[in-house]
Amino acid sequence: MDTSIRRGSWEMVAAMLISGTIGWFVLVSGVSVLEVVFWRCVIGALTLLLVCALLGYLRRDLLSWAGLGLAMLSGVAIVGNWLLLFESYSRASIAISTAVYNVQPFILVMLAALFLGEKLSVPKLAWLSVAFLGMLAIVSAHGNQPTGGDYLAGIALALGAAFLYELAALIIKRLKAVPPHLIALIQVTTGALLLAPLVPWHSLPVAHNAWAALLTLGVVHTGLMYVLLYGAIQKLPTAITGALSFIYPIAAILVDWIAFGHRLGWLQWLGVAAILLAAAGLQRGWWWRPKAVVQVQ
Repeated sequence: MDTSIRRGSWEMVAAMLISGTIGWFVLVSGVSVLEVVFWRCVIGALTLLLVCALLGYLRRDLLSWAGLGLAMLSGVAIVGNWLLLFESYSRASIAISTAVYNVQPFILVMLAALFLGEKLSVPKLAWLSVAFLGMLAIVSAHGNQPTGGDYLAGIALALGAAFLYELAALIIKRLKAVPPHLIALIQVTTGALLLAPLVPWHSLPVAHNAWAALLTLGVVHTGLMYVLLYGAIQKLPTAITGALSFIYPIAAILVDWIAFGHRLGWLQWLGVAAILLAAAGLQRGWWWRPKAVVQVQ
């Protein structure tokens, strides 16, 4: 295996494992989702500012005013994505929220069909149907959850988070010439500025474990993870990147089980498997093709 691909693979694996623990740190912080996202943005911005400075990305020629506006708009979508996803953790569980969140590729397909005029092929519609059936399986099992009515709200929040993520991805596609670390810096800075007026400054976290969790989310889950993720994406073929991205939901499900004892029912497992299979099939282009018939002359 090429050295660059091997290094990129390890970076991608590390980034996905880090992502899989985000939910645990969000819940153990013990503070509101709004505060979690705000401090993640602030600490993440300081970390990414250092990274961009070291990489030489703090240059005016790298970004036009239009590009800055698009990056800030994507930051609004990303911050909304974090707010919805983190709120869904306490309602539907980390495992279920993460599984539902992985319908992102299908939301991108639908957005591309609506706004970019891309056609919905038969394979795409088939995999979309499999993911939808997986969603139905998860939703139908809500009666087994102790959270009661909040369960469906958690699923809706995870779907909303997936929509905002793909909206941000569509915007970022127009910023191909801008270093991704710089885009991430602008996103979290935008988030910090947006949320600052909403933070309850009179009741800031005082517990040491809360600040430890928030620092970890900012430095490790934002700064370090973005560096690893973007480094991997630059080195790896799309197929390998897509395959390794499924480490994230698997890690999140295991963390939820080990840390919080949330065990999925068989119908929920079936739904999770259907969504992940459909997402893999869509990303890898899996589809049944009839064998060519050789005619003997």
